Amino acid sequence: MTMNATMPKISRGFTLVELMVVVAIMAVLASSAMPLQELVVKREKEQELRVALRQIRSAIDAYKQAVDDGRIEIKEEESGYPPTLDDLYMGVADIKNTGAGGSAGATETATTATTAATGTTAATGTTGTKYIYFLRRLPRDPTFKDLDVAGVETTDAADTWGKRSYESTPENPQEGKDVFDVYSLSEGKALNGSLYKDW
Repeated sequence: MTMNATMPKISRGFTLVELMVVVAIMAVLASSAMPLQELVVKREKEQELRVALRQIRSAIDAYKQAVDDGRIEIKEEESGYPPTLDDLYMGVADIKNTGAGGSAGATETATTATTAATGTTAATGTTGTKYIYFLRRLPRDPTFKDLDVAGVETTDAADTWGKRSYESTPENPQEGKDVFDVYSLSEGKALNGSLYKDW
């Protein structure tokens, strides 16, 4: 029997060089994953911005269509676009369906009907007056930097958007007596190189 067969094998550990190589590889992998995560978050915010702009612009167009159809009362000097963004979700009286024949003791719950052509919702309240709603809620601009306290958003959703009145030009959008269009107030650049405020 030889000496080598009877002696136990000594386990060999990692050298300092091997540990340094492993740490360096882990650092490279972590640094490459961070920009990818930021890219995914930015792409999600851009998608949210596109959807929010589409929803608000569609609601503005539906409001104008309701005015043209004679369902919303306006003064002669008004353009027919909503005076504020809040009107899109707070509702406006439907003058074609005043519900004059309704009883004064109507139930508290509002009856709701959706018009497929305009995407609006009409609800009847306790007085019998029907209201038209163009949005369930006003979406916020996802690129708006809000200073919040304990996770509570302090800026009203309508104030997160830039508003263009009917009388102002696309090159120099200004607020006015109505809301003809909305745009992002962010100065940031999108992944395609365009500015969010130009969308």
